Amino acid sequence: MEQPTPPMPLADPLSDFFWSGAEQGRLLIQRCQACGTFIHLPRPVCRACRSFDLAPEEVSGRGVLYSFSETHKPFHPFFVDRMPYLLAVVELEEQRDLRVLSNLVGIAEPDVRIGMDVHVDFERLSPDLTIPVFRPAAGKAA
Repeated sequence: MEQPTPPMPLADPLSDFFWSGAEQGRLLIQRCQACGTFIHLPRPVCRACRSFDLAPEEVSGRGVLYSFSETHKPFHPFFVDRMPYLLAVVELEEQRDLRVLSNLVGIAEPDVRIGMDVHVDFERLSPDLTIPVFRPAAGKAA
């Protein structure tokens, strides 16, 4: 039986840099060049100052766990063998309220704590898709 392939991100000029960065092992987040505000999810205009001068910028990948949920029902056949998995909202250290939705890996649900330090890693799901995931920061799990 053929293994299902992961769902691919839709081709989108606003988010292409994000996926290209992940492919290179870099977490790129859109930043307003006028006021310095980081913006995620990507959009055409800055939500803080309404500037259209936005560009991707590499961030540290360090942050804290803002929220999480353990998922038991796959939304796509590719994830059936990965059940259960942890969905996480991570607040990146570059800016308060700069949050990324991702997977939390390398830790079991009972050990997860809101506010724990995490860092980005990258997981290749297929030859055409690498995604950012987050892991507990070494030695800093709550």
